[in-house]
Amino acid sequence: MSPAAKPIHPELTKSLLWVMAIATGLIVANLYYNQPLLVLMAKKFNVSSEKITLVSTFTQMGYASGMLLIAPLADMKERKRLVLICLAAAVLALLGAALAPNANILILASYLIGVFSLIPQMLVPMTAHLAKPEERGRKIGFVMSGLLIGILLSRTVSGEVGRYFGWEAMFYIAAGLMILIWLMLFFMLPQVQPEYKGTYGSLMRSMVTLIRKEPILRVAAFRGAMCFACFMAFWSTLTVLLHDNLNRGSDVAGMFGIIGAAGAIAAGVMGRLSDKGNAYKLSAFTLGLIIISFIVFYFSAYSLIGLIIGVVVLDAGVQATHISNQSLIYALKPEARNRINTVYMVTYFIGGSLGTYVTSLAWSHFKWTGVCAVGFMLSAIALIFHFANHKTIQKTRQGV
Repeated sequence: MSPAAKPIHPELTKSLLWVMAIATGLIVANLYYNQPLLVLMAKKFNVSSEKITLVSTFTQMGYASGMLLIAPLADMKERKRLVLICLAAAVLALLGAALAPNANILILASYLIGVFSLIPQMLVPMTAHLAKPEERGRKIGFVMSGLLIGILLSRTVSGEVGRYFGWEAMFYIAAGLMILIWLMLFFMLPQVQPEYKGTYGSLMRSMVTLIRKEPILRVAAFRGAMCFACFMAFWSTLTVLLHDNLNRGSDVAGMFGIIGAAGAIAAGVMGRLSDKGNAYKLSAFTLGLIIISFIVFYFSAYSLIGLIIGVVVLDAGVQATHISNQSLIYALKPEARNRINTVYMVTYFIGGSLGTYVTSLAWSHFKWTGVCAVGFMLSAIALIFHFANHKTIQKTRQGV
């Protein structure tokens, strides 16, 4: 296509932004519906708790697989078409889970639910593509708020649906919601033609080149990985802490998920501030919030109020830093936003896995003190790394 024949850049209207935020929240919820339903699933199929937890594990593995292997295709294929194909496949996977005759089929269906629920990892870069540069942070923050709310509410909704209607009902409902989202995106999502003309193999190899040639991507990915490691350090041990120290159950742990909605608010606020101010200074502040949260946690091992204050500060710091990172990386190479997002998010999830693993070791040896020490050290490393790359960040900000 010649430059003269290029289509007009689609406009990111308010209604389209709302549709993308709602779609992102409802689609990402597919990844978390199964978690409160595992006991019901185990009873139906008469399998052990170890076996049924594979449903949740394979869902997350599927999401990581889709993010790595499919999301980069949005730089190579027409994005709307790719989104609609994945969404249709997600509907079939959800129905497959609801109709699963045994645990093995349910695990397979759950893996496919994860694979084809990667769509938020295409819609967020698409938001950055459609938004005006001076509004990019705010628009990304708005869509990310939808994603975070979807994560937070999914477990609560599925728990109630499973309680009254059975676990299968949740997957039927989710499939119906995906059909509605498919129709909304079919009529409202604009077509965005790709600029990459190579093969799939060269597309995947180009991500290595991006890592090598884009220092700001390396900086943002490392900061994101450390922040998500801190996030998982807290959330992976919260239920055990509440049980051992405060004699509280999973219902109170679920309450903390609602309190975490502060992170969704922080995402929108950070997006606005990153458009108007110095993103470097803001990121230093938000990384500092994570450090402060673990200091609060350390002194709150037996205090529910202290834990609540800490989780608000933690979620605000983690989500605001995440938005700042996304604002930076999406400004690098517009034609490679999906590959850049893939590099960032895969590193992000690796960080989360690292945080969960290290924290499990810390808990087994030092209990809550060890968890707080891990969170404090990881967040301190992130802040030190942030300051050490001051010149790199400032130079890139001036050049994009």
